[in-house]
Formats: sequence, structure tokens, C-alpha cells
Amino acid sequence: MRTNTAPVIRLEDYTPPAYTVRHVNLDIDLHAEKTHVIAKLSVERMADIAVSEPLWLDGDELKLVSISVDGEKLSASDYTLDDTGISVSNLPATNEFQVEIETSLAPEANTKLMGLYLTNGVYCTQCEAQGFRRITFFPDRPDVLATYDVRLEGYKAQCPILLSNGNPGETGASKDGRHFAHWHDPHPKPSYLFAAVGGDLDVLNDSFTTASGMAVDLNIFVETGKAPMAAWAMDSLIRSMRWDEEKYGREYDLDVFNIVAVSDFNMGAMENKGLNVFNDKYVLADERTATDADFANIEAIIAHEYFHNWTGNRITCRDWFQLCLKEGLTVYRDQEFSADERSRAVQRIQQVRTLMAGQFSEDSGPLAHSVRPAAYKEINNFYTATVYQKGAEVVRMLAALVGPEAYRKATDLYFERHDGEAAVVEDWLAAFEDSAGIDLTQFKRWYAQAGTPRVTARGEYDADAKSYTLRLSQETAPTPGQDTKQPFVIPMRFGLMSGAGEPISASHESEAVTGGLIVLDEAEQIVTFIGLNERPVLSLLQGFSAPVRLDFDESDEDRLVRAAHDSDQYNRWEALSGFALKQLAAVAGNPKFDFDSRLIETLAATALDNSLEAAFRAAAITLPSEGDIARELEANIDPDAIYAARSELAKRVGGTLGETGFALALQLDESQKSSDPLQAAAERSLSTALWQLLVASEVKGATTAVVETHRASLNMTVRLSTLSTMLRSPVMADESAKAIENFLSEFTDEPLVIDKWFSVQAASPGEAGLKTFETLLNHPLYTLSNPNRARALLAPFAASNPTAFHRADGSGVALFADTIIELDRRNPQLAARLLSLMNDWRKLEPVRAEHAREALSKVAGSTGLSVDTQEIADRALA
Repeated sequence: MRTNTAPVIRLEDYTPPAYTVRHVNLDIDLHAEKTHVIAKLSVERMADIAVSEPLWLDGDELKLVSISVDGEKLSASDYTLDDTGISVSNLPATNEFQVEIETSLAPEANTKLMGLYLTNGVYCTQCEAQGFRRITFFPDRPDVLATYDVRLEGYKAQCPILLSNGNPGETGASKDGRHFAHWHDPHPKPSYLFAAVGGDLDVLNDSFTTASGMAVDLNIFVETGKAPMAAWAMDSLIRSMRWDEEKYGREYDLDVFNIVAVSDFNMGAMENKGLNVFNDKYVLADERTATDADFANIEAIIAHEYFHNWTGNRITCRDWFQLCLKEGLTVYRDQEFSADERSRAVQRIQQVRTLMAGQFSEDSGPLAHSVRPAAYKEINNFYTATVYQKGAEVVRMLAALVGPEAYRKATDLYFERHDGEAAVVEDWLAAFEDSAGIDLTQFKRWYAQAGTPRVTARGEYDADAKSYTLRLSQETAPTPGQDTKQPFVIPMRFGLMSGAGEPISASHESEAVTGGLIVLDEAEQIVTFIGLNERPVLSLLQGFSAPVRLDFDESDEDRLVRAAHDSDQYNRWEALSGFALKQLAAVAGNPKFDFDSRLIETLAATALDNSLEAAFRAAAITLPSEGDIARELEANIDPDAIYAARSELAKRVGGTLGETGFALALQLDESQKSSDPLQAAAERSLSTALWQLLVASEVKGATTAVVETHRASLNMTVRLSTLSTMLRSPVMADESAKAIENFLSEFTDEPLVIDKWFSVQAASPGEAGLKTFETLLNHPLYTLSNPNRARALLAPFAASNPTAFHRADGSGVALFADTIIELDRRNPQLAARLLSLMNDWRKLEPVRAEHAREALSKVAGSTGLSVDTQEIADRALA
């Protein structure tokens, strides 16, 4: 067990490596109990490094067999070995030399799932961020780039498939029923992008011809018998490859592209050069076992990992502080891909919901950090919503500031300058400054300052002057280690409309306005629009053009105008959702407050408006979550009051929909056999939203219809959504209990579906939900050993079920803390990420907050806690 103390690593202390590795010959002899690894490293001393400077090689939980330099075996006096690596002294005076290291390791005992491990008979690697040091001793840092030749050997009966990075080479038989395969990767890469897989797997094959005419073999390797379920993933891959050529001019660069799907994987997927390793949750799908959300996630994550071929692999990070350089940029790329493939407006709504649920909460709590963190103890704890989602928003703002043509020109320059290099954020920004002639000195604050800016907007119309004056200000609250914030550059798309909803134009004399974009870059700014014959309705922050909290003194009447007429579909949704959120927060804070009838009528009218796409209508009538309402309240949060307010609004809207809404839901259920899969999915999303509202209001026939739909459907989206609706309805306890039992019986042999079975129950509210959670923790099919199964129950319970998780007696958080301590002993990385879901505990009302603090303190004081989890617990309590 690693000690739970670790040094703080700081960006300002970065120094280049004293030695680099130009080429690696790696021989891996696979055995479950004792895998033997021989690494031959071509090492080069960097300029101006003294001969006496030792060579440092990272290592973690490895057994050193031998080490030699230029063919001479080293004695114990030539190196120092501890539990973090080897320091090699007495090196040759030449600038280049060969180091050969023999190590052994036990893949079957590796429950951390980092380095080389064995899962369900398949040997698999995961090396990001610092897992290669668990395979061999190596300068395991992203600024050491080498080409690789790899030889894998294993028993042919157990491992007929042997894969690594790059292009395939010689294969053949060896002794005792074993065989080998050679792989060569000609592209220099850091060790975190190394991958190797050995196992008995089925494969789905296809091919792709690049724009320049190169043929690429495409292969997706999956569990035996599951190859047909990889068809959607393959289709997504091919579309991703074409999109990257068309939008960014980036072609693929190897003869093969391989994907392997495994069930035990800490992350969603990993972009290893030419050999992506995926959590099988994001590869396997068919209508019977996967939801529409699963299909969308597979499409996005396949694209994300493929896009890393250039933004992450061909150009990688100089150090781990630059993680956003590859992840934020690549998330933006996959978001744009999904927007092009699907409804752009609905995709943006979903992206912002995800951002607000995860990153905004992170930014406002003790775990807040900048997009490019300044320091860390355990780098795995910085694979966060801030680095990924907010990092993508920063790229989106940059694209908005320069425009599409200049954006493409800048990215072309970035690729041209830094292909084959380990880059930093400054390199990325310099490409824009040089190609677009823009000064990004102030914009760079987005990478350095934590926290979500709050933009205050106040508008005033002068009828005599026919002018509208908009006063803008920005302020960012202190975050850990950053008490004072400087103004950000905040691009805000906008539009003006009449009281009747018609678009109107106006002139202005402000340098801060270019076309439909206001650039707020000072603490306070004023923009005046002139030539207006009536007071305009202002649509501000269209498309959510910057990751800020907007405080706009907009009347409810103006919100309703935007909800009905805004030309920006995202803002049309936001107008209605924001109105609902404002009302829900008011009712949760004061039960005597009543909902505005106009909100209820508008929600019902939107649901029934056939002129709007079904997916948009579904998004519009899906009420803000309990987490959304809690963020709106910001302090003294009572989950029971929030739940009651949301339930009451759902009841009111469902009652207003009444028979008309009931008829529409039935019609949608009948029409979901559309030949257009996206249209069918959109109709399912609308029927799901309708049934939730109709059941909440106990509209006549609704509960019976939901039960019958659940029984009759063969579609997993319908099966799961109706089951969720039943579980959240107090009057459907008997029906939901029977459905849960039947669902388990039908899908016992489908692990990914059973994960859903655990998740849907984990979201059951209240005291009954807590009892369900405790029962499921002890269910025979539940295990903490498989990351998907562990997450399936723990994540929705902590993130989406506040009435059970934050029970007033503290029993929910106490049980969660005990489980995190147990999980940490097996999988520290997963335990730390799940514990971070307690980030918002200080915002609870005092009794619940104290229970949460006690639970966190118990985790923090646990004996033998990993560095990963210790850091999260300590930061949460600080």
C-alpha cells in the first residue's frame, strides 16, 4: 500500500528531462502470475547535462530482475532503488547509450487497473497518466517521446490476439504452445500512450480510405460473441475519420486502427496511438440492451478518442499541467462532431446541463482549480470536469472570438508547428495570435484563474432617445489559493427582438461589439444601442457562448417572449428552463410561494407544439434537476424541500397536459418505429418526459399505460425510462417492485444492462431509496472490483439522489463513506473520483452539512488511505 503522503508537484518548478529516450524495444512475455518484461532503451543525455548527473527511471510495484548499461550488468552500487523508481549512476561519458532492464510483475493481482492487468482472461494496459512505470522502469513523463518496437508473447490458446501500438509486423509460433507478434510504431510518443492487449477476442472488421488514398484496416475487438454489437461503434469511427479530414484537414497515419473493449476499465476510453482501449460500455450497443443515450455516448467517445490522434498523440502535452491542451480541445472537437451529426441546439443544451451539473459545482467548492492547475499531489485527481468541459468551453470562446475561418487557419498553424512535439498552452495560443493578429494575454486568464465568473446585466430603455443601455459587470468569487481575480475576456452572443418576438436591429458605437458579439473584458462596461422605436427584448449569452453565471434583470414577460420566439434555440430553452428554475428555487425556499400559472401553461404548450422538433420539446419540458435547484439556492440547502417543490411543479404541469398530453404520449409510443433512428430517439425522449409529468399528476390511465408500455417494449430506452418513472411514483410501488424483479431475471447475463438496473434503483428518492441502496450494496451481483458496477450504484446515489444521500440523520453519507474506504483498498483512482461527488457539502443546511463533514473526516482519517483519495478528502475539508 502506498503511503498517503505525497509531495506537491508545481507547474512553476518544471524542468526539462536530463535524459530522454529516443527508441524503446519492449519484449513482454505474458503470464498471469509473473509476466516478464525486457526493455531496451536508447537513451540520450540532453545538452549541458553533466556526466555525473544520474538517470532517473520511474517504477511502481515492480520487481527488478537486472539492469545493464551498454551491455554491462550493473552492480548494486551503480544504482539506488526505492518504491518510486531507480536512480542510475556511473553512466558512460558518451551522450548516447543503451539501458536494458528486466522486470517482472503480476497482472492478475493488479486491482488498481493501472499498468498491465488481467481482466476476464484478457491482458490489458492502462498507462495514462502514470501507469507505464508499472510495466517497466522508465522516465514516465509526457515530454519524453520515443518510437517503439514491441514483441508480445503469450499462450496461443489463451491469447490468440496480441496487439500493440502502430503497424503489425512478424508473427509466429514459439515453444510450449505459445506464439508472438511484433508491432512497430514509427511515431514518437510519450509512455502514457503505450498499449498492449492479449486475449481471446472476437473482431469486427471494416476499412477506411483517407482523402489522400491510403487504405486503413479498422478492427474492433470485443468479448466472444459480441462482435455484432460493435457495429454502431464502427460506423461512428468511420464518420469521425471523415469529419476530421473535412473540418480540420487531419488524416490518419497508420496502416491499421484498432479498438479493444474490456469490462474492467477505470476510464471511458484511452487514446493510445493506433490501439484505443475502451470500457466496453462505450462500444457495445443494440436496441435491446442499450439506450439512446448509450448510442449517443458511444458516438461521441469513439470520436473523442479518434480525434486525439492529432490533438493528444501527434501533438502531446509537455507536462501534466497541460492536460487541458489535449482534453479540452478534443472535447470541443467531439462536441462539434456530435452537433453536426445530431440536433445542434439539443446537443448544446445537453452540454451545458452537464457543464453546470459537474463543473459549476466543482468551481464553487473546495475542489475548485484552474483549467491549467498550478499544483497537484496525484495527477489522476485532475481528470476533472474543469479540465475537460470547461477546457472545451475555453476553446469554444476562442473560436467565437476569431471566427470560423481564422479558427481553421490557427489550428492548421498549430499542427504545422508542433507535430511530433510535446506542447504547452502558450504554443496553442501563439498559433491564434500569429495567424489572427490577436492579443490573447488577457484571454489566457481562463487557463490560470479558477471559479465561474458572475456576469451582471442591467438594461434600460430611453424612449425619448430611442436607445437601450446595457450595463455589464463581472465578478469571480475567491477560490482555494486565489483570493483575487482579474477580469476575464467573456464573449457574449446576443440578439434583439420586439415585444412580439420579431428580430430587430440597432446601431451602436462600442468597440466591445462586433456583429452579434459583445466582448466583456473589463470589470464594468456599458453598451448603448440606438435607433430603437420600442424597448427591445434582449437575448443575451446565446448558445451559452461563455461559461459564466448570468444575472440579468429580465422580467418574466421578457422571458416568456424569448421562450416563444427566440431565434437562438439554446436561449429559447434557457428562457423556459431559467423561469422554471427561478420558480422552483422560490418554492423550495418558501413553501408559501406559489408557481406562476404562465410557467405551467407555457411548459404544457411547448410539449404540444408540433412545430418544434421532438428532442427540443423533450428538453424544454424536462424540469430542472434537484441539483440544478440546489445550485440556484447556493446555500442552506434542504434536499427534501427541493424534492417537494419539483414534485409539485411536475404534478401541476402534468395536470395541465391532461388528456391531450396523454393522447400525445400514446401516439409517440406507437410512432417510434420511424426509419430515421434519430427521429425515433427524439420521439422516445419526448414520450419519456411526458409520462414522467403525467404519472406525477396521476392523470387517469397514465400509470396503467406506463406499466403496459414497459412490459410490451423491446427497446431498452423505453424499458428503462418507464422503470424509472415507476420507481419515482409513490403510487406505483407494487408495479415497480414486480418490474424490477422481472428486469433482473431477463437480463441477468447482460452485465451492462445489470449496471443500468443498479443505477435506476440508486436514484430512488427518500428513506426508501436509502434502504434500497443499502440492500443493493449487499446484492450477489454487486461488486467493487468492476469499475462499471461500482460506479453504477455509487455515482447516481451520491450525484442524483440528494433526499437519500443527504438524509437528515446522516445515514446516507455515512454508508457512502464506509464504501469509499473499502473501494480505496482495491481501486484508489475510482474511490477518489467518487468521493469528489461530496464537493458541495458546505452548501447544505447546518445539520446535513455536519453529517457530511463527519463522513469526509472519517475517510480522511482512515488508515492506509491512498494518495488519490487522501488528496480529495483533505481538499474537500480544507
